[in-house]
Amino acid sequence: MHSLPLYKTESIDQLAWPENPARLNLQSPAETIFTDFTIHEPMVIDYNAKAVELEHLMKQSHVKMKIVLDKHKQFAGIVTLSDLTEQRIVQKVAEGQSRDELTAADFMQAKASLQSFDYSQIQRSTVGDIVETLKDNGQQHCLVIDRDAHVIRGIISVSDIARDLRLPLDIQAQPSFAALSSVIAA
Repeated sequence: MHSLPLYKTESIDQLAWPENPARLNLQSPAETIFTDFTIHEPMVIDYNAKAVELEHLMKQSHVKMKIVLDKHKQFAGIVTLSDLTEQRIVQKVAEGQSRDELTAADFMQAKASLQSFDYSQIQRSTVGDIVETLKDNGQQHCLVIDRDAHVIRGIISVSDIARDLRLPLDIQAQPSFAALSSVIAA
């Protein structure tokens, strides 16, 4: 290895921009809004992770969802920041559980309860198809599975769609696909 020289930027005032910026719209291929785990490493958490620490970590890193792995490092479900609300934590404590002992597994949405798209459908769909399909779902995230390979291939997030479509959606307010749809219709 060797050290690279550093240069002053004081005389530089222009930004490089794509020559033909790809503007995402509802007719864009659905794959453009899909986080593909064969390209981007999934954000995972152990099912035994302490819930209070996980909530803090997710807020600090601006991550709204983690995939929960069981003790065998297999997919068990997902946990979202909205699953870890103070109200839900207090509810678990009122049921007799110790606040310090609550884990991701206590709040996760188990894989049996989750619905997902098949990757082959994503390959043949548009962003508008995705939004239309999920507008009444009320979810912030939807998994994408590859049924042929029997793997979770990726995820679609309403926050990503809103950001990529440059829509005025309050991402901090835990947006849903229904909220995204109402902004698009406006």
